[in-house]
Parts: sequence; C-alpha cells; structure tokens
Amino acid sequence: MPALHNYRLFISHAWSYSERYERAVQFLNRANNFKWTNYSVPEAKAFESMFDYQLEEELRQQIRPVQCVVVVSGMYVNHSRWLKFEMDFAKNLGKPVLGIRRWGAQRTPESVMECADEMVNWNSQSIIDAIRRLVP
Repeated sequence: MPALHNYRLFISHAWSYSERYERAVQFLNRANNFKWTNYSVPEAKAFESMFDYQLEEELRQQIRPVQCVVVVSGMYVNHSRWLKFEMDFAKNLGKPVLGIRRWGAQRTPESVMECADEMVNWNSQSIIDAIRRLVP
C-alpha cells in the first residue's frame, strides 16, 4: 500500500466555541486512510496576554505552512475579527478555504460562504473528500 499523503491543515476556530473545533479534530483523527498535521492551537494552549499585532503574527506563522484552512462555521464568525483575519490571510496566500456548515444550523455566515472554495456539511466523509479535492 502506498504511503498516505500528510495533509497540513489549520482549523479556524474561536476558543470560546472549542467544542466545535474538538469535534472537527476527532472527525479527522478517526478517518480511515487519512493522515494530517494540525497547525492550529487548541484552547488548552491558548495564547496569554498578547497584543493584537503579536496574535496576528502567531496566526500567520500557523497558516503559512498549511495546505488548507478549514473553517467550522457558526454565526459567531460574524463577530470574530480573528476568524475573518485567518480566512483573508489564507486567501492572500492562495490557500484553499474549506467551510463546514454547522450541524443543524439554519444559516451559514455570508463571510464564510464568500471566502470558502468549497462548503460541506458537518459529516466526516464530506470533510475528508473536500480536503482531498482542494489539496493536490
């Protein structure tokens, strides 16, 4: 069997909604025949007492080496300048953005739909398939 491609991913998230981030990580970790490296920082390792310019640079350092930025959308995206910053920075670097519609959500934020190269439902196989399509 050939070696699996190792996907370098950044999962955009808000630490105050970390259960969505953790769920996405579980989906990716449990997927069959899928290898990935997580470049995002979970809530447990949240940055302490940073100025905005320092956090921006930390986010840039996390996003630069990835092949795809995954956005677990929720209406909180509309209120987070950091999520918008992450999506915009990824697009400026030419990185694909994958948007995931929240399970049972009535609406998806316009900012995610406009920025995403592809939108998928909250389903492990849909997420994996989309990453494989977006990352050569």
